[in-house]
Amino acid sequence: MALHRQVTYSSRPNRAARMAHAKGERQFRTYDTSLIQPRHSRGRLIVVALAALLLVALIGFGIHSCLKAPEVELIDESTSVTFTIPEGASTADIARILQENRLVARASDFSDAVKARGVASSLKPGTYTLTGGLDVSDIVDTLVSGPNSSTLTIPEGYTLARTAAAVETATDGRISAAEFTAAASDATAFSDQFPFVAEAYNGSLEGFLFPKTYEVLISDTADSLIRKMLSQYQSETATLDYSYASAAGLSSYDVLKLASMVEREADDTNRSRVAGVFYNRLAANMALQSDATIAYLVGGDPTHDDLSIASPYNTYLNKGLPAGPICSPGLDALSAACQPEQNDYLYFYFVKNSDGSMSYFFSRTYEEHQQAIAQTQGSDSDQTQEESDSSGEARDSSSSDES
Repeated sequence: MALHRQVTYSSRPNRAARMAHAKGERQFRTYDTSLIQPRHSRGRLIVVALAALLLVALIGFGIHSCLKAPEVELIDESTSVTFTIPEGASTADIARILQENRLVARASDFSDAVKARGVASSLKPGTYTLTGGLDVSDIVDTLVSGPNSSTLTIPEGYTLARTAAAVETATDGRISAAEFTAAASDATAFSDQFPFVAEAYNGSLEGFLFPKTYEVLISDTADSLIRKMLSQYQSETATLDYSYASAAGLSSYDVLKLASMVEREADDTNRSRVAGVFYNRLAANMALQSDATIAYLVGGDPTHDDLSIASPYNTYLNKGLPAGPICSPGLDALSAACQPEQNDYLYFYFVKNSDGSMSYFFSRTYEEHQQAIAQTQGSDSDQTQEESDSSGEARDSSSSDES
């Protein structure tokens, strides 16, 4: 039996043991473990990268959507809108105007289209009328081409002849004055849509072409313009109270005739009073003797000889109202003709002062009327010789009033 040598271990290791232990510890701590890490597949890395990119894109889209202006509901194809692009407007300004008028859902839709085509400097200012349902590209084309409408202003007191001339000017001759006059001389062509023109004397729409500023489209014709004016007349007169006139035996067409005379004979402050004088003379079966009707008849300032012209518009020879209106009265004159001042005047006379204002003189008797004329003719220093008498033969101060 082999004998093993007994080894004695010390509780206090010697220096050699301690050095060996330290060396082993150092080797363990500096051991490179990277070589034993598990390897990741390349496909998995690609998937992770794509997922990160998608997340960034979604976040960016969300931020962009939040910052983008909200959409507006567009007008439909049966609706049109008129708007004005001011001088110096930027693309952003125009885009905002289009969105406000509900022609584009977002202002950026227009701005992006303009930028893509490079036409920002070609957009033209002016007044446009567009219908709903247009593509953004069509809107850009329109604004590059320029305004498709012009402005037509018909002042109160314009006759059919002057209105026709204004139409020719507003359309640069595209609708001639003769063409417009011919269309406005056939009331029957419009009576189905506007029954109130059925009474028009000799088919003329004189008086019905309501004074207002209109937008004239490039597609407008004489017929369509007249319908716009008749539609305006219809809406403006819808709230008038005809009860007083009706009680006096006047029709709505009679009121239009009377209002046209008031428009030509009275200033802003005397319309109702002048209308009252005409009502009083009608009630007394007196000739109205309005110089304005004679001026309409002869197409200018009347002379004393013109008072004897045989015509249904001569209110010196004929009692009652003229055959038809003598101009297009405004709403104020129409209101005065419906609700006149209730007074007892039978005569009035006015002169134009040197400063352009008008002085009116109202009288109850013919003698008072003649005195008023004599007084004004004797003080011409601050008045012009432009004068007018309605109801009393002012052009021959020695004549008697014929009732």
